[in-house]
Amino acid sequence: MPPPQPADNQVSITLEAFERAVIPPDRWNHRAHLTIAYLCLREHPLDEATNRMRQGVQRYNAAHDIQATPTGGYHETLTLAWMRILHTTITVYGPADGPDDFFTQHPHLLSKVLLRLFYSRSRIMSPEARAAWVEPDLAPLPTPPSSS
Repeated sequence: MPPPQPADNQVSITLEAFERAVIPPDRWNHRAHLTIAYLCLREHPLDEATNRMRQGVQRYNAAHDIQATPTGGYHETLTLAWMRILHTTITVYGPADGPDDFFTQHPHLLSKVLLRLFYSRSRIMSPEARAAWVEPDLAPLPTPPSSS
């Protein structure tokens, strides 16, 4: 007999829950996305963490019948931009004891409109940005200082 599953409202936002696609859709919000991205970046280099996030969101969407359309579903540019912003923040300021502490130290990251500093609405909401990476049109994304 399989172990009992927690009620939807008791599922923690963890990498394991994300990989199993069991985070309830009503809890799969901006903060949950960033929490998973933070946890991925703490365990893996940027490229691998980004691939895991991309694949995980697509797996999650498939498990919850969230269709990829020109206006909905997985968004490549949003995923990559947030991964780069989080990676830079972790690199420059260091990690915290966990995601909650990290976001307490960097509350601006919890603003869903942060990317408006880098992208015009028309560019970030375009079908092209949803399907593939597009560069910002207002300002470059932050990058960690070089290690030289």
